[in-house]
Amino acid sequence: MDGEAGFMRRALELAERGRGRVMPNPLVGCVLVRDDEIVAEGWHDHIGGLHAEQMAIADAEVRGVPTKGTTAYITLEPCNHFGRTPPCTEALLWAGVSHVVIGVPDPNPTVRGGGIGALRSEGLEVDEGMLAEQCEEQMHEFMHWCRTRRPHVLLKAAIDAHGRIDGDPDLPAERFSSEASLELVHRLRAASMAILVGINTVIRDDPSLTVRGPDIGPQDSPLRVVIDPNCRVPEDSELLVDGAAPTLLVHCTDPSENIGDAPHVERVVLTEDDGELPVSRILDMLGDRGIQSLMVEGGADTWRRFLAEEAVDRAHLCRSPFALSGDGGLTFSEDELTKAGLRCVSMIDVDGDEVSHWKR
Repeated sequence: MDGEAGFMRRALELAERGRGRVMPNPLVGCVLVRDDEIVAEGWHDHIGGLHAEQMAIADAEVRGVPTKGTTAYITLEPCNHFGRTPPCTEALLWAGVSHVVIGVPDPNPTVRGGGIGALRSEGLEVDEGMLAEQCEEQMHEFMHWCRTRRPHVLLKAAIDAHGRIDGDPDLPAERFSSEASLELVHRLRAASMAILVGINTVIRDDPSLTVRGPDIGPQDSPLRVVIDPNCRVPEDSELLVDGAAPTLLVHCTDPSENIGDAPHVERVVLTEDDGELPVSRILDMLGDRGIQSLMVEGGADTWRRFLAEEAVDRAHLCRSPFALSGDGGLTFSEDELTKAGLRCVSMIDVDGDEVSHWKR
């Protein structure tokens, strides 16, 4: 191990094991160290399960390793309140841990320094800021929601060789991304608490917006959100018929009282602004519902509205080497992301597709 930084890096590695399984809780990892050696490890594995600190202490018990006098390296400030599990501060005190090294403080109003203060008041030595940037990055959606009470927004777009997102509207919709790229998209869906599209995408593509492929563990499927100002969603659309995931339809006019929606469908009416549903109100509404991560999948008009309001935090853009059939069609480009204040931070080849990741 590379000293203290090495111990925190191991805690970050452990935290990743909970990805896609602990939402809306953050990813957290913990290691217990004695005499410069890790003696026990833990991570938050699933909702309702042990927190990272509690799992590490349990791991020590199984190994027959004493915890008194150990140093705990934890990626996030321990909680000091009762939730689904007892406070982690109490677990650390019970275990006799004498020194705690924390990656980042918890901005959640239920914590916000309370864990650090509780430990110090009991005489424990507490250090903050170890690999803080890496810890913050790992749980950026949780941090963003705690600070803004709005979901972190990931824009996902796919374009053909000529920058088109769709071909001739009189022809059936075509798929042009590789299977590997589609698998990557499903992993992104699995890591999101909600997926959003505009009504034109629903009418044109009739998507299911479900997660297929990766194991998303014991969590609810992402909420499917449709911006449908004038209640145009077809009654036979997959989102209304398929109950594999909850669906939220966002209107600016009241739907007919005679609509008989399935139990998985909910409708909400927001105040319009010049005939549009403001992105800010949609984000506030989702944030109030506890949605921390929102994946905006389309279409072009919806992307541009989110970009225009500087509401996009990150973007995933897949450019295929193949061209759609016919002439015309809607287009989208990297320039639109750049003009909206995002920058490309990485680019990879995924089975022939050029996949770029962007960040504000």
